Amino acid sequence: MKVSALLPVKGFRNAKQRLSPLLGAADRELLAEAMFRDVLRKVTRARGLEATFVVTGNERVAEIATALGAQVIREPVETGETGAVDFARLELKRAGCEAVLILPGDMPLVRASDIEQVLAQVPADTGAPFALLVPSHDRLGTNALLLAPPDVIKLRFGYDSFTYHLSQVSVLGLPLRFFENEAIGLDIDEPWDLRRFLAVGRDDGETYRLASGLVVQAEDRLRRSGGA
Repeated sequence: MKVSALLPVKGFRNAKQRLSPLLGAADRELLAEAMFRDVLRKVTRARGLEATFVVTGNERVAEIATALGAQVIREPVETGETGAVDFARLELKRAGCEAVLILPGDMPLVRASDIEQVLAQVPADTGAPFALLVPSHDRLGTNALLLAPPDVIKLRFGYDSFTYHLSQVSVLGLPLRFFENEAIGLDIDEPWDLRRFLAVGRDDGETYRLASGLVVQAEDRLRRSGGA
């Protein structure tokens, strides 16, 4: 089974609004871009992928994706994550893509080896249809899906998407396959996620170096203003 990676990425302006209690808009924009760069670098280094695609309607994201070796699927207009992935899945299927590994661009703990672990869950003799889910750390979100063909199930990202995607697999009568991976399971949405990421202490990417400085500055401002 030939698998291509797909990352849906919106423009960085006004990104990660749930981090606003800790970081201002400009800092969140820098953080979102750094995470995307780190994740894409790791994905493109993973062995076993046929190709790596980024779906976006944003020119800056497209420039970064191209520079780092990914192919770009351009949305005519930026939509939400579900709409972007659905658009790209159909484009990939039309182009003859057998299977797609859908990944977010905001999980900075991920390494090429984590991607390879997900790919290794597909038995050598397995053909389509096939679906494998990787949940977020709280099992409310879905942080990776390996699907063959790319549109084998309906998708809906957001709150409790993991339960929704499991139900879609069940409706089709497919085996309920899921795989736990701590690095893929941690995407950065809340201040707590950012602190958990920094606690791991992997100083080997843009995200860690940027985030560690931003969080120290933010917490210092909160202390001086009497905040939590």
